[in-house]
Amino acid sequence: MRNKMILIKTTMEHIPTLVQISKDAFDSDITVGASSKGGPPEYDSIEWHIEMMQQGHLFTAMEGTTIVGGSILFRDERNASFMYVGRIFVKPDLFRKGYGTRIMEQIEAMDPAITMWCLDTPIWNQRTNRFYQKLGYIEKSRDAEFIYYQKSIGR
Repeated sequence: MRNKMILIKTTMEHIPTLVQISKDAFDSDITVGASSKGGPPEYDSIEWHIEMMQQGHLFTAMEGTTIVGGSILFRDERNASFMYVGRIFVKPDLFRKGYGTRIMEQIEAMDPAITMWCLDTPIWNQRTNRFYQKLGYIEKSRDAEFIYYQKSIGR
């Protein structure tokens, strides 16, 4: 039986593993439509992840003592009930095993003051678009590169 997965604030000890998971996860997008290996800005930068941790935006998904993924979250500065999911990432060998769903469930439950969750994902990424739609995110708009999703959570 699996240990319970929890989402916690990232510490310095998590950074090297989280950055490697981020790099591996986003580089794997080449299998779902990316034109080359790569990811969002600074996805493979230790310094940037440290900055996100210091600003309180970076979270580590743990199952027991094992880091399985992470997330970066930003509260909307104009509306305290809106939270932006900057990114989530999971170890590629754990894809399609429920970890992404469990991370999103924990993100959505972490602050009862948040009633609207917003995120974007590249149009070409079939995996993430299906994933967010499955979780109840609704397309609000799109541009040449991204689809912008929202999910309202009544509390």
